[in-house]
Amino acid sequence: MVRESCEKELSRITKTNEQRMDTLSYKTISANKATVKKEWVVVDATDQILGRMGSKVAKLLRGKYKPEFTPHVDCGDNVIIINAEKIRLTGKKMTDRIYYSYSGYPGGQKQATPASILAKPNGAEKLIRRVVKGMLPKTKLGAKILNNLYIYEGGEHQQEAQQPKAIDINLLK
Repeated sequence: MVRESCEKELSRITKTNEQRMDTLSYKTISANKATVKKEWVVVDATDQILGRMGSKVAKLLRGKYKPEFTPHVDCGDNVIIINAEKIRLTGKKMTDRIYYSYSGYPGGQKQATPASILAKPNGAEKLIRRVVKGMLPKTKLGAKILNNLYIYEGGEHQQEAQQPKAIDINLLK
């Protein structure tokens, strides 16, 4: 008797849950190359802190600010950074931070500070690209996503035909 009443109650609960599942939509959106909507955005690097700006640009490139973000697809925006020479670093990082590179040969380890990188031609572009690259996945997709980044040291850029929209990077989280 008790068993029959428990079975009836269980079947009633199961039916109501099934009805609930039918009325709600539980579909996960998975973007692919055809369904991705890429935009062009312009970021002004004037008086921006290098690392904070780099992390937000990496998120824009990856597409993490979009609701249809899919980890294995390039669903991020194309980002144009202007005024790259006007970035800044906090504290004594301009002289104390050291970037290492290694050729693979004995004695082939080289080191550079942000100040020495900025002193070279296209130094601001190289520095920002290195910082953003370190914040992207270390895969083929990460290398492909990095190609969507365009960096210019002046206030002008060559992508006017794409009609990019200017965004304030400080409003992003």
